Amino acid sequence: MSAVPAGAGRSATYTLDAGRLQRFCLAIWVASGCIAFIEPSPYEIFFVFAFLVLVSTGLALTRELVPFIFIVLIYNIGGAFSLIPWLGESKSVTFIVISFYLAITAIVFAAAALTDTERRMRAIELGAITGGVVASLAGIAGFINIAGLGSIFALWGESRASGTFKDPNVLGPFLVLPIMVLMQSLLLGRRNTLMSAVLLGILALSLFFTFSRGAWGAAILGTAMLFGLTFLVAGDTRLRARIVVASVLGMAFVALILAVALTDPRIREIFELRASLNQTYDLGTTGRFGNQLRSLPMLFDNPQGIGPLRFPTFFREAPHNVFLNAFHSYGWLGGISYLCLTVGTIGVGFWAVFQRTPWQAHTIAVWAALFPQIVQGVQIDTDHWRHIWMLFGLIWGLAAANTRWISSRRLATVQLPGRAA
Repeated sequence: MSAVPAGAGRSATYTLDAGRLQRFCLAIWVASGCIAFIEPSPYEIFFVFAFLVLVSTGLALTRELVPFIFIVLIYNIGGAFSLIPWLGESKSVTFIVISFYLAITAIVFAAAALTDTERRMRAIELGAITGGVVASLAGIAGFINIAGLGSIFALWGESRASGTFKDPNVLGPFLVLPIMVLMQSLLLGRRNTLMSAVLLGILALSLFFTFSRGAWGAAILGTAMLFGLTFLVAGDTRLRARIVVASVLGMAFVALILAVALTDPRIREIFELRASLNQTYDLGTTGRFGNQLRSLPMLFDNPQGIGPLRFPTFFREAPHNVFLNAFHSYGWLGGISYLCLTVGTIGVGFWAVFQRTPWQAHTIAVWAALFPQIVQGVQIDTDHWRHIWMLFGLIWGLAAANTRWISSRRLATVQLPGRAA
């Protein structure tokens, strides 16, 4: 709220600052994504609130977002066609309804990032950090079993931190964005250094305690991208030197902490088990990879897909491959659309990070979090992760904002001589 004097001798009137309200709603909505072990989650509740506020105060869908909206729409239409034979299955219906809902959230994030981009991205990042810290503290408390919280916040005999999520394999990737933001803050000095370091340590410890190989890989690849892209776009020699020094010191610090952590017999045992590439559930004709191979011929026999959530009825468990799942659960139409979304997003993301806009750093942080999780889709089903659809929407919205900003600069350059004349 901002106070606006109504005039001498009269009481002050108050007007609502729409921009601040929008950013507050975005921050709370994003932060609430950390509570995912109850359904419906607070994320759904705050989505409704944020959506109503954004729409009522101005939310634009421009032509720059049309390709993204079109691909996402076709993807979900494919899922709707695949659902037709299974309309009597409540779980299958719910699955497709959630898919449509997540698509809408992605579009809202894309539209939100298009306007007031710099300040809205700061609000979104603040929400991501807040949610990440809450989930991380719960995960650490669960893994250590503080006050008996292990039964709530750690799964599989308290051997892996799940925090406020149902699955450690989702908690880990959820933490990647706030980790990227905090590391970038340390590199660029955008936030309090000590506070950023402390929060980063909390997030990194929780990520480690998830013992999620996919999340570890996403964080490592994301960190390499963050440092590499920042180095490439840096116009300051001192910043580049700082990145090199930070890289060396960071790797040494991680190696030291890992060595200390592995002195604990319990942690060492879990780490050795999870770090092995030869997991028993992956191997054999009925293992994860075997099931994926055996399911391929079914794609040619079922162009409409085998139906949402029908894969486990044939192979006991989910496909654990988002691209394969797209074809089986959404049919050829949905599968091809998801491939187009993936390829299009990769092209848009790598284009966007090299555009010199006021929000280039935000774009790099988002892309460093999203690209590794796109790659991660080959070993886990990511299609119903709330945060990955947020990242999809943000990168397309940031790219659209780049396009509009660049166009406006060119237009101003063209018009300037005329005005001077």
